[in-house]
Amino acid sequence: MTIQIRKTLLQVETTLIEGGRQVPAPLKLFSAFAVVKNPWAGRGFVENLKPEIHAAAPVLGELLTKMIIDAVGSGAQVEAYGKSAVVGLDGEIEHASALIHTLRFGNHYRTAVGAKSYLAFCNTRGPANAPIMIPLMDKNDEGRRSHYLTIQTAIPDAPAADEIVVALGASVGGRPHHRIGDRYQDLEDLGLNVSNPAGV
Repeated sequence: MTIQIRKTLLQVETTLIEGGRQVPAPLKLFSAFAVVKNPWAGRGFVENLKPEIHAAAPVLGELLTKMIIDAVGSGAQVEAYGKSAVVGLDGEIEHASALIHTLRFGNHYRTAVGAKSYLAFCNTRGPANAPIMIPLMDKNDEGRRSHYLTIQTAIPDAPAADEIVVALGASVGGRPHHRIGDRYQDLEDLGLNVSNPAGV
């Protein structure tokens, strides 16, 4: 089985003014999308998703990672990253999840950018032009709130009912004029252990 890719898209967003003020350095958000045929659509309830995951996820991970890295310039320049999938109305949320929640997909990106943290994610179902949300966080530090960002977009003709949109996102820079502190200050203020915040 080979994954059927109908089209790919690349988006670059640059923020120059935020809150009515010029930003010290432009925030650049990059997103790469693949619109693919849902390999489980029309087959009823499929118990074992592994064969299609193993066939499709590495192809999509490699393709989308290359699109992001080529656009940004290098993996080292990526500061925050994330992933997303939107399955069409004939599919299950599990189908969207299947293609992105596997190391066969994410490790391509994680390795390319030299990341330590997990990939922030979103998986939803919707019609063509459904919102596509790609949450981002710092690739090395989950508590760095300046890099809690979300890319929001839509593709007018995707996903079709039997398709899945699979996406990766990246930022070069954090939120302009960041001023809410980081998670570590909250933990300190609350008297909690940074290395064991849940106290377990």
